[in-house]
Amino acid sequence: MNSFDVVVVGAGPSGAMAAYEAAAGNLSVCILEKKVLPRYKTCGGGLVYRGKRKLPFEISEAVSKTYNDLAVYFDHSPISFTTSRDKPIISMVMRDTFDHLLVNKAKERGVVVMEDSCVLEIESKGEILLKTSNGNISTRFLIAADGAYSPTAKLFGWKETRKLIPALEYEIIVSEADFNRLSNEVRFDVDAIPYGYGWCFPKENHLSVGVGCFKHNNISLKEYYRKYLKTLGINEILREEAHGFQIPISPRTDGFYRNGAFLIGDAAGFADPLTAEGISNAIYSGQMAGRAIAQHPQDPYKAGGQYEQLLNEDLLHELKISGFLSKIFYENPRLRNLLVDRYGQRGCEILTDIFMGDRKFPKDIRKKLKEKIPFLPF
Repeated sequence: MNSFDVVVVGAGPSGAMAAYEAAAGNLSVCILEKKVLPRYKTCGGGLVYRGKRKLPFEISEAVSKTYNDLAVYFDHSPISFTTSRDKPIISMVMRDTFDHLLVNKAKERGVVVMEDSCVLEIESKGEILLKTSNGNISTRFLIAADGAYSPTAKLFGWKETRKLIPALEYEIIVSEADFNRLSNEVRFDVDAIPYGYGWCFPKENHLSVGVGCFKHNNISLKEYYRKYLKTLGINEILREEAHGFQIPISPRTDGFYRNGAFLIGDAAGFADPLTAEGISNAIYSGQMAGRAIAQHPQDPYKAGGQYEQLLNEDLLHELKISGFLSKIFYENPRLRNLLVDRYGQRGCEILTDIFMGDRKFPKDIRKKLKEKIPFLPF
């Protein structure tokens, strides 16, 4: 039977960076990945600068395009906003290439990667025993980095307390004229779908186009995707490949550590509630878990306590504020439109600064909004 100090389940950005950081503590670390790498991962593939700047190594080989400009449109409205920065606001990556690069960086630190390996059962009696499709593995620390559905979290006893929202993404090949026209900007179209937005992310030779809804209801994502194509002026698609998925936009309410097991990234519910962007928080939470373990390699309880303390100091507070803004933005369009009409460009600049990692969501956002518009209903 194989034995490691740390086992990470999932080879996405959160898992790779957790393994990378844990290995810095001279621990034996293993990543279990259910597929063979590199593997396709459903994702818009927009890496915001705050996520990129958290990485301690260069990733240019995995970046297909970069954009220093960001455009936000509102469906059925002449309102639009554009922001620009002197560094890329968003870098476009294909997740198979990007994730594989991060895993290879972890391997350079001695991390063992076991591909085509699924966790079937988990026993926790002292050390953690993983029964996998390729044999049993024992470990002192287990990190669940296996995405929105996280079978590892379920096997370890976590209940489902996150809010998951539906999204539909298509990788599409369009005419040369349409591609050239749409590849000049990264764009978001608010209200392209009720309670959500559409996005158009240009990649190296194709477009990633999708819609996401921030409220659970009976809605045809495919229907609104087709309508969104008309908004983009796309009348002919040469090839398309659809990918439906769920995005967890609220953290779990029953903790992120228990008995030697840690939850990170989407498994923890760390995608941003306002934008649904998840890669940067996945990287951050993976780094925090890996560092906490590296600092307390003999004491899972202390490592878990430090991890949750780090989350409480920064990330969880940001997600709470972002969740408050999300309710206004998607569930109260009249109030949102009033705020957008008065402060839209300023708000877009602030959000871009957050994407860049140059500022955080204002802690006193309710108070500031009340001062500007006294009759707000909160």
